[in-house]
Amino acid sequence: MTPARRERTPKEGHEERTRPTRNRPARVAWFHCFAGISGDMALGSLIDAGVDIADIREVLSRLGIGGWSIEAEPVLRSGIAATYLRIEAEDDSVVRTFPAVRAILENADLPMMVRERSIAAFSALATVESRLHRRDPNQVHFHELSGHDTLIDIVGTMAALELLEIDDVYASPIATGTGIVRTLHGHISNPAPAVLELLVGAPLWGRDVNVELTTPTGAAILSTLAKGFGPMPAMVIDATGYGAGTKEIDGLPNCTQVVVGTRTERSTRASRQDPRAGQPLVLIEANVDDVTGEQLSDVLQALIDAGAADAWITPVLMKKGRPGHVVSMLCDLALEDALRQVLIDESGTFGVRAHVVDRFATTRRTESIDVEGHEVHIKVSPGRAKVEHDDAARVARKIGLPVREVLSRAELAWRSHPSAARDEDDGEPS
Repeated sequence: MTPARRERTPKEGHEERTRPTRNRPARVAWFHCFAGISGDMALGSLIDAGVDIADIREVLSRLGIGGWSIEAEPVLRSGIAATYLRIEAEDDSVVRTFPAVRAILENADLPMMVRERSIAAFSALATVESRLHRRDPNQVHFHELSGHDTLIDIVGTMAALELLEIDDVYASPIATGTGIVRTLHGHISNPAPAVLELLVGAPLWGRDVNVELTTPTGAAILSTLAKGFGPMPAMVIDATGYGAGTKEIDGLPNCTQVVVGTRTERSTRASRQDPRAGQPLVLIEANVDDVTGEQLSDVLQALIDAGAADAWITPVLMKKGRPGHVVSMLCDLALEDALRQVLIDESGTFGVRAHVVDRFATTRRTESIDVEGHEVHIKVSPGRAKVEHDDAARVARKIGLPVREVLSRAELAWRSHPSAARDEDDGEPS
């Protein structure tokens, strides 16, 4: 697939303009983070969508930092045409603080929106780093986050959005990896603590790959800019682009997609920003009567692996008295085509049906507790806490106890956990 492109040339004096009060439909950019997002992937996707890299270089040259170069390289990621940014930087040995980075941005002759958005992104990073390292935000040393490449990623992304005249930014739920990653602070968990802090309140989900899919820089860009997270907003599409990650990942296109267009209104409660509106999802279903129980289990797993928000099977009595099953799943609107095909391929059904539904999900977070020296995750929402059954089963096998006993111990450990006290006002965790 070749990304759609529209040729754009900056208007005369565009770099110096301040955006007037708009009397036109909003221009929007939606980042599809099915493989996470990093700073260079965000910028690469915008260049792939049609931003001239020469214009990006010109804006970056105003920062007054030398010893860097940026090239756009066309690549394939799992067969998808994407742009990989090759950034070479000869950073000096000084580890900058947030005030030092802010001074660079304030002294540079940048467009107002680029400067403000860039400072906001670095401010978000400083606030999170100060909380994680228990230091004043102005005394936080950014280490690798203050380097030339991070400045290029953030300022370049903000410049690209300005060149495309983007008013509003949205994003899909954000994929993260697992395992351990190496930083100048040492080895830390993946996703990185800074990523989780920056994206509090945003919908995240994990892929079982030992790769840092979402980086602090990518998280800072979205936490600063995104007006909302969910399916692609209604728009007339102008261009799309893919920004490639460094690694090839088996079975996963390692890239971030951006869709750029002009906002349109839908005749739904969500489009009118009705407070009663839920998150729009697609409910896709198929009736099957010629598959085994083992195959049905495989179908469910394939749908979940492909990104379904939920999937389930209901036994039914079909025509001529034949026993059968209804395979159902909920998914993001942007994934409808792909998941519909997965359901057809895996189940062998001759047809599916689909319609849009509203989902009203409570806010939730994931905490971890210790059971007999083993980590168990627990999902927490106001007034309720639920132990992850797969974790409990894994621990039960290791320590030789029944699963129900591990579940009981995990719930007891949670009630004495410091975080549980914060939820008491909303109800007693169960």
